[in-house]
Amino acid sequence: MKAHRLIFAVIILFCFVVLVVGGWGTAVQAGTISSPVLKWQHGGCYSSWCETGWYSSPAVADLDNDGKPEVIASPYTVFALNGEDGTVQWDAGTQNNRTWPGVVVADIDNDNDLEIAVAQGSGYLTVYDHNGNEVWSRRPETNELRGLSVFDLDADGTDELVVTATGDEVNTYVYEHTGTLRSGWPQLSNDSGYGWGVYNDNAALGDLDNDGQGELVIPSDVHYINAYEANGTQIPANAIYGGKGWGQVGIWESLAIELRGWGACDGVRAESYRTNFADGPAVIADVNGDGVVEVVATGNVYDCDAGYPPSRYIGVYIFNADRSRFNEDGYNWETVPINTGAPLSESYSVIESAMPNPVVADLDGDGEKEILFASYDGRLHAFWLDKTEHHNWPYNVSNTGPGIRFASEPVVVDLDDDGFAEVIFASWPQKGSNYVGKLHVLNYQGSVLYEINLPAPYGSPDWNGAMAAPTLANIDADVDLELVLNTAHSGIVAYDLPGTANARVLWGTGRGNYQRTGSFLQGSLDGSGLGTNNSLPDGGDTFTVQIRLKNPGPTLPSVSLTSAIPGEVNYAGGLTASSGTPAFGSGEVSWAGAVLPGTPVTIQYEVTVDGGITDPTPIVFTAVLDDGEGNQDQLTAMIIANGLPTYLPLIAKP
Repeated sequence: MKAHRLIFAVIILFCFVVLVVGGWGTAVQAGTISSPVLKWQHGGCYSSWCETGWYSSPAVADLDNDGKPEVIASPYTVFALNGEDGTVQWDAGTQNNRTWPGVVVADIDNDNDLEIAVAQGSGYLTVYDHNGNEVWSRRPETNELRGLSVFDLDADGTDELVVTATGDEVNTYVYEHTGTLRSGWPQLSNDSGYGWGVYNDNAALGDLDNDGQGELVIPSDVHYINAYEANGTQIPANAIYGGKGWGQVGIWESLAIELRGWGACDGVRAESYRTNFADGPAVIADVNGDGVVEVVATGNVYDCDAGYPPSRYIGVYIFNADRSRFNEDGYNWETVPINTGAPLSESYSVIESAMPNPVVADLDGDGEKEILFASYDGRLHAFWLDKTEHHNWPYNVSNTGPGIRFASEPVVVDLDDDGFAEVIFASWPQKGSNYVGKLHVLNYQGSVLYEINLPAPYGSPDWNGAMAAPTLANIDADVDLELVLNTAHSGIVAYDLPGTANARVLWGTGRGNYQRTGSFLQGSLDGSGLGTNNSLPDGGDTFTVQIRLKNPGPTLPSVSLTSAIPGEVNYAGGLTASSGTPAFGSGEVSWAGAVLPGTPVTIQYEVTVDGGITDPTPIVFTAVLDDGEGNQDQLTAMIIANGLPTYLPLIAKP
């Protein structure tokens, strides 16, 4: 006869948690800015050498939801490193194909789990799960993929992956989150515009026309910029261009020649100076704060009569969504800044190329955005909307050490929360010099706060620096930010940024966010939660209430919450926060701070149940969230004081 037994299990949990997605934070307190301190180096290196790091900006995320963020970086191999010490948690891929664009970390399939995507040499696009297992891989080209961006183009709740390739006019591929090539792609596959290979992480993705759908702006190796709807159709240009699409309007220094539609290339400057965008990215941003986005682009101005090389200077443009040149609020960009600086070198055998990735951020707190970019003239530029460089800008990076030196894409952050931003970037020297680049920290006026030599090259290389944009994130258990670099020859490197608990991150990683869109995404606290460590306390018991804030990105710099103490319990102290500023007063817990992508912010405090409660009594905890962007939400959790556990039988075979 078969034996049976009864197994009793508690199945009632009187605790309800409302969730929302992603994130992590910084904290609060203005003060003196301290020097960066080297935290660890040689992340991802081997016993005697490191893979060469190129222009791929790292990401930071708590991939496994253990409360400890990982640094995800890819010189060639994809590495997930422990934030505390830089040791390898897992690695994926091979050492055969370099990674040019920044590592993407996003929940591309909307399943509340993060994926990692990389685009690499030999034409490979690969998606990994949070453990480093390959989900899918595609090879649209055999040429190198130098661009990767992720965006929900059709607003269906899942992301599309956009890759751009070197080689020819068919340079842009769009994949669904499943790896299926999206209808209408690749482009450019018709005569709606002109294009060629994309030789940098140039694409900008965002909602250009406020229709709720995403558009794609694709600069490439011609003096044209293509702009597409999500279905691959070319976006029409303003009627002043005679019925052309974006990709049919050439970009000349002179607007008159641009409107005419052609230049003579005869040595006359107006007829001959035009701008090539092989290495020139775009950014979608509202530069003047009127609620309408523009397209900012940088490119290489050359003389089409003399040919290339030599180049003349890096040009900077602001276009409206209809491709006309920006002219609003007294800021007329129909004429553009010229002669920003001739190249010091255009030979990568002398020094690796400078990439003029534009960064759009409000440096001085006046509500209008400035445009920053590094140039082959050895300087980091910062243009105000009046088309001039204020204060001590541009900053001459090449003067900071022997030989030629170039700057990375910068990040922009108000480190001490004084309303004025700091600009942080890395540099690299010419080859064969035995020199190292630096980590540079400037104030909003372009004056030096700190310049620190980067680590020496590890192994046989004879120079070191960092060509990729830094990444700002909290990678450990303290309240301050850290800065992570993908260096050329010393692996992944991290620096502590002391006293930055209240930092406001304005542009915190390569191309502005971990989706690498070159646009401003809307952060979200969907995925946040409220809970307790005891769902059935007795009268007089003390237990912990925990609020966990998560944001998939980009940074939400001004989040606040309030959590009223229910009348059935008494506040018992123990208030802590992993970042930001917590406080207690007038019967409620409050918190304020930033929630960055990558690691949750945890706020917790203790309460004691009123000893006079003897009957089962429901107690509801709430937390009201304000994301600082005009959105509010409420988290709820319920416990039962003096509740009785209920046991139900479960029949199981022995």
